[in-house]
Amino acid sequence: MISFIIRCILAVIAISFNTWLFAASFWGWGIVFIFVTALIIFSFFRNENMILALNQMRLGNTEKAKKYINRITHPQLLPRKQHAYVLYLQAVMNSQEFGFAKSEQILRQALSLGLRTSQDNAVARMHLAGICAQTGRKNEAVSLLSEAKKLDKDGIMKDQIKMMQQQLNMAPSKNQMRMVQMMGGRKKMPKMR
Repeated sequence: MISFIIRCILAVIAISFNTWLFAASFWGWGIVFIFVTALIIFSFFRNENMILALNQMRLGNTEKAKKYINRITHPQLLPRKQHAYVLYLQAVMNSQEFGFAKSEQILRQALSLGLRTSQDNAVARMHLAGICAQTGRKNEAVSLLSEAKKLDKDGIMKDQIKMMQQQLNMAPSKNQMRMVQMMGGRKKMPKMR
C-alpha cells in the first residue's frame, strides 16, 4: 500500500515537472523527461515484485520467486489480470503452507479473474485436479484434467496430464475410501503358523 502511495506521489510530481519544463521552453529536457514519466506511469500496470518473481521462475530459482511473490500484500490493488497471476503464483508456490482448502480457493479465484494464456489456465486446472484427487473428488478431478488437456494446445503438459490420469484410474473411489475409514483402516491378518 505504501509503495502505491509513493508511486502516485511520484507520478503527480513527474507530470507537473514535465508540464513546467514545456511551459518554461525547455523542450529538449521536456521530451527526455516524458520517458521518465512514462516509466513511472508504467509501474502502475506492472508490479516490480511480479516481474522479479516471474524472472526467478524462468531461471528456476523457486525460493527467490516465492519470496518476491509473497512480498505483494495487497494484490487487489493491481490490475485484474495481474491480480489473477499473483493469486495463481501464490497458490502454486505456497500449496504446502496453505493446505488444500486455501490453495483450491485461491486457484478458483485466479481462474475466475482470468489468466491470460491457455497454458496458465491448463496448469491451474491441473493443480486443481490434483487437489480434488487428494481430497477424494475423483469425478471433478477427471473433468478438470479433460479441460486442462483441451487448453494445452502445444502439448507441453501432455506427459503430466497422462500420468495424472493414470493415477486417477488407479486411485480408489470416494466410496471405497469411506468404507476403509468406517472399517478402521486395513487390518492385518495374523500370520498362520
